[in-house]
Amino acid sequence: MTRKMAQQKEVTNKVEWKIKVADGSSKDLVPESEPAGRAWLGIQGLITGLVLKVGKFFKKSRDIAEDDPRKVIHGLKVGMALTVVSLFYYMRPLYEGVGRNAMWAVMTTVVVFENSVGATLCKSLNRACGTLLAGSLAVGVHWIANQSGEKLEPYVNGASVFLLASAATFSRFIPTVRARFDYGAMIFILTFSLISVSGYRVEKLLRMAQLRLSTVALGGFMCILISILVCPIWAGKELHLLITRNMDKLAYSLDGCVAEYFNNSGIPMEKLQGYKCVLNSKATEESMANFARWEPAHGHFKFKHPWRQYLNLGASMRRCAYCIEALNGCINSENQVPESLKQHFNGICLRLGSVSSTVLRELAITMKTMKKSPKIKYLVKEMKNSVQELHNEVGFLPNLPAPPSSTEAIIPLVEVIPIATVASLLTEIAARIEDIASATEELAKLAKFKPTVEKIPPH
Repeated sequence: MTRKMAQQKEVTNKVEWKIKVADGSSKDLVPESEPAGRAWLGIQGLITGLVLKVGKFFKKSRDIAEDDPRKVIHGLKVGMALTVVSLFYYMRPLYEGVGRNAMWAVMTTVVVFENSVGATLCKSLNRACGTLLAGSLAVGVHWIANQSGEKLEPYVNGASVFLLASAATFSRFIPTVRARFDYGAMIFILTFSLISVSGYRVEKLLRMAQLRLSTVALGGFMCILISILVCPIWAGKELHLLITRNMDKLAYSLDGCVAEYFNNSGIPMEKLQGYKCVLNSKATEESMANFARWEPAHGHFKFKHPWRQYLNLGASMRRCAYCIEALNGCINSENQVPESLKQHFNGICLRLGSVSSTVLRELAITMKTMKKSPKIKYLVKEMKNSVQELHNEVGFLPNLPAPPSSTEAIIPLVEVIPIATVASLLTEIAARIEDIASATEELAKLAKFKPTVEKIPPH
């Protein structure tokens, strides 16, 4: 009996571990006292975690590819360009023409091939110009150093590297150079330094500079050719579509904020906060506008298209988005308006919000079709009339009688302030939308948008 009780006590004191397997059942895991067993369990856990992370990585990659297939196409285009320029290294007849300098073509392809045509053109031309200028100066400095004698030659080369590299580095702080030629300045510093240092010990410097320039030009030309001919992505077109989408998002946000404030309609948060995309798009717009200037004429976008006006239009939209953000903050404010005041201003505020968003949508249609809309002037005038009506209603606020449940004769000022704030924001939003309309009209004038031809129905 004593032995049996001891066995039961020993079983009771054991710790049982169970794990769930793939089919949903559980499995007892018996702890092992051996160090090798614990190490094996650790290795199993490490492998399982690694497999799960790899699975998540492939799932995320698949989602990105499905969301924007152009990213997959861009990867294939880069692979195609690298394959073509690599033939100069793999094939004997081509290799004998350029030698080991073929690696410069491969390096150029890797660093200059970008997602859009404009970005690829910008980096390719910057690299070509930087390499040409640096190579020419390096050859000239090398000749001067040779004429200076053997003793002065290293000092001339060192001084030239110091002065030109310092000047080129400083030029990268100049706003104009930094915006459009920053990459070219960096390539100039790199190429000049490499050729100067290597040329000090290489006799055939001119031939080396010529081969490097030709291989860099070959890599850049191949990138430009494939980028334009194979499923091109134009930075200018992407900028145009971005501005159009942002206008629609502003309209949806404005409609949603006004409706949510007065009716508590339960609009999804994504619709209310679409204005945030407009606030965060400044850097993207500036980058796209910079690359669009390098692109040739394509589609509806002719040579010297007014890309800078897109930045002015984007700035006007952001000023409007800031006001919509303030209006969105009034929805969950601690100082809420009495229902009687909300009902009093409900109609005029909803009407002003609706007309304002309609103006934005009509402007988005103008941008999308690149045709002047005959409705804009009428809608802007209607928006101004709604603003005037709202001003008139706000002017009567101090004389509005208090609700029957109140002990005061007129509405207290503290209850008037929130609705006056909303009215002020709606008025300011209307003024900002008018600025957007003016910027769009200026863009239509510079880009020569065609007028919309209205079809007259037959009688």
